[in-house]
Amino acid sequence: MPRLAAASLAGTAIEFYDFFVYGTAAALVLGPLFFPTFSPVAGTLAAFGTFGVGFVARPLGSILFGHFGDRRGRRPVLVASLLLTGASTVAVGCVPSYGSIGVAAPVLLLVLRFLQGLGLGGEWGGAVLLTAEHAPAGRRGLWSSFPQAGPAVGFLLANGVMLALSATLTDAQFAQWGWRVPFWVAGVLALGGLWLRSSLTESPRFLEIDDHARVPLAEVVRGHWRLVLLTAGALSVGYAIFYAVTTWSLAYGTERLGVSRTVMLACIMAAVVVKGSLTPLVALLSDRYGRRPLCLLGCAAAALWMFPMVALLATGAPLLMFLGFLGALLAFVTMFAVLGAYLPELYEPRVRCTGAAVGYNLGGVLGGALTPIVATALAEHSERVPWGVGAYLTGVALFSLGCFALLPETRPVEVVAVETVAG
Repeated sequence: MPRLAAASLAGTAIEFYDFFVYGTAAALVLGPLFFPTFSPVAGTLAAFGTFGVGFVARPLGSILFGHFGDRRGRRPVLVASLLLTGASTVAVGCVPSYGSIGVAAPVLLLVLRFLQGLGLGGEWGGAVLLTAEHAPAGRRGLWSSFPQAGPAVGFLLANGVMLALSATLTDAQFAQWGWRVPFWVAGVLALGGLWLRSSLTESPRFLEIDDHARVPLAEVVRGHWRLVLLTAGALSVGYAIFYAVTTWSLAYGTERLGVSRTVMLACIMAAVVVKGSLTPLVALLSDRYGRRPLCLLGCAAAALWMFPMVALLATGAPLLMFLGFLGALLAFVTMFAVLGAYLPELYEPRVRCTGAAVGYNLGGVLGGALTPIVATALAEHSERVPWGVGAYLTGVALFSLGCFALLPETRPVEVVAVETVAG
C-alpha cells in the first residue's frame, strides 16, 4: 500500500501540475498575449474562458477513459491519461502569441486546453480507484487520500516554478518566454510519472468482476443518474472555493489591488501547504467517524467563511489574505480529503470508474469552470470589497450542503460492526 499510494500521489500531482500551471498563466499573462485587442478585464475573462474549457472537457474524459477503466482495467487508464495531459501541456508552451500568428494562437490554446482536460478527466478515476480497491476497508479513507493530496502537490510545483521565474525575471522576460518554462517542465514530469506507474498491478476488485459492463455510461445513466447529479452538485463548492482562492484571487490581487504576483503566489501557496499536509489526517477521521459527516461540516464551514474571506482579501495585506485563504481551504479539505474513499463506495464496482469520475468532474464544470469568470465579472462592479463574490460562493456552498444531505453514508458496515463490538 505505501508504494501504491506514493505512485498514485505522484501521478495525480504531475497531472494536476499540468492543469494548474495553465490556471496561473491565465491569471497572469495569457490575456495580453493571446487576446491583446481586448480591454484588460475582457482579456482576463477570455483567458479564464479558455481555462474553463478544460473543465468542460473533463467529464468527456471521464466517459472516454471510464469506459476503458470499467471494461479493461484501472491501470491502462493511468498511462493513457498521463500521456495525453503531458503532451498537450508541453504543446501549450510552444504556441506562438497572437502577435505572431494572429487568431490561430487563441484557437490552438483552446484546443490544447480541451485535450488537457480530457486527459485529466480520466486520471482521477483511475488513480483513486486503483488505490481504493487495493486498500483494506478499515483504512480505505486514509490510503485513498494520497491521490487526493496530489492536486496540492501539483499546485505547489506549478506555482513554485512560476514564483521562481517571477522573482528572477523582469516583467518583459516573463511575458516573452518565462511563462512557457513551466509548460515545458511538464514533459520531464510526465516521463517520471510513466516510470512510476510502470510497476503498478491491476486492482484486485476489478479482477473479481465476472460480468463487465458492455456500455458503462449507459448503465450509469440508467441506474445511477440521480447519484451522479447529487455528487456533482455536492462537489461544486469544493471546486468553487479552490479556484476562487488559487486562480481568481491571483488575478484580482495583482490587477485590482496592485499586489505583486510574487506576494500573491506566496500567500496562496502557504495556505495550500497547510491544506495538503492535513489531507491524510482528515481522511483518517473519515475512517473513524464516517465520510458524510465531514462533508457536511466542510460545506457548513464554507458557507460561513466566504464573506470573511473576500473581506480579508480586499485588504491587500499578506497576512490577512493568507488567513482568508487558509480558512477557505480548511473547509475545502474537510470535504475533499474523504472523496477518494467516498465516491468509489457510492458506486457498484462494474461501473465505478465511469460513475465516480463523471460525478467528480461534472462538479468541476459547475464549480471550477464558472467561478473565475463569474467572480471576475462580479468583482468588476465592486468599489472596495467584492461582496458579490462572497454571496456567490456562499450560495454555491449552501447548494452543495443540500446535495450532501441527500447522499448516504458509505463507511463499510463491517468496520462499524467491529468498532461497536470493541466498544
